Amino acid sequence: MSDADRLGAARLDRLRASLAAAGFDAVALTSPEAVHYATGYRSVAGQIFASHAMAALLTGDDVWLVCPAADTAAAVEAGVPADRIVPYGRFYFSGDGDAAGMSDRNDSFGAALTEALQLLPHVPSGVEGPHAEVVTSITGSTADASSWMAAVRQVKLPGEQLLLREAARLAERGIESALAIARDGVTEHELAAAVATEMVAGGAEPRFVVAVAGERSSLGDAFASQRSCRPGDLLRFDVGCVYRGYWSDIARTAVLGEPTARQRAYYEALLAGVLAEFETARPGSTAGEVFDTAIRTVEAAGLTPYRRHHAGHAIGLSVYEQPIIGSAVDTVLVPGMVFCLETPYYEPGWGGMMVEDTGVVTESGFELFTDIDRALRVVPV
Repeated sequence: MSDADRLGAARLDRLRASLAAAGFDAVALTSPEAVHYATGYRSVAGQIFASHAMAALLTGDDVWLVCPAADTAAAVEAGVPADRIVPYGRFYFSGDGDAAGMSDRNDSFGAALTEALQLLPHVPSGVEGPHAEVVTSITGSTADASSWMAAVRQVKLPGEQLLLREAARLAERGIESALAIARDGVTEHELAAAVATEMVAGGAEPRFVVAVAGERSSLGDAFASQRSCRPGDLLRFDVGCVYRGYWSDIARTAVLGEPTARQRAYYEALLAGVLAEFETARPGSTAGEVFDTAIRTVEAAGLTPYRRHHAGHAIGLSVYEQPIIGSAVDTVLVPGMVFCLETPYYEPGWGGMMVEDTGVVTESGFELFTDIDRALRVVPV
């Protein structure tokens, strides 16, 4: 059995155990991430088009995939048995393989769903995701399974943690590659290209590459431009990729030439804040306590007022998962939760800086997936 097969089996085991505990006979999952979690199939179109309708129909001992005919060949390759796929729409695969006869079996998602539901021993009593209304219109089921599914995904299995580690490692390597070419005259686009190239070379898909310099470093989430780096510029990287379905999101800050006293002081305060988060993110702490620690520590270190709507977030098959590290969020941290912890600062007209790392809550504390230098990096002019 491959690592992917083992992880898929472990996810299904967790889902079924949670299904029984929640009192659901069956559930219909329609978000791309939940479909992936249940079936092992990650749809390219499902990541791109909000209208791309799919469903995983999960019972205590079976799982069915309802999807466009165009997805069927890739779904079979991902390990979904062809006799557990109910397709809809028109898409032709030639030859005599499993996908060859999938076109035109049903004319719509609703029709395919109706066919699949007739094959289940129980009508789904729980519904999740963006296409829940279609399921409800057919089954009458109104129980929202979204919170249940989010809770199932909240604690990451060991196999999931390995993939999240690799995604973080590739993001780190991307930043290091960009810093290796950073100098006076290099453009933001060139920095971003270095990041993305490293991610792709490692087998990941770049999803966001914020590589901004000088006054543009204050723009929050911004695309790279043709602006050239100049001495004295802050260089801010906030980057993420997807590796086999699992996300990364890390950030680092550098300065081209020796930092000013203000640049150094502000960064040291932000670094102190995220280090304090690492110490606080342990079993029994709440997400709100981690947030309060970050804000209090940054301000105590001299950057005041320090205003943030959050100081991190869980991550997994989605880049932002629950809980958010925010004020008054009372979710208690438990081992296996994976978080990106961060302390950004944005001041238009001056610049922006941040440090962000990923790690997992363990029985004894917070274990980092990232090890790239967290200091304010000084790039020689």
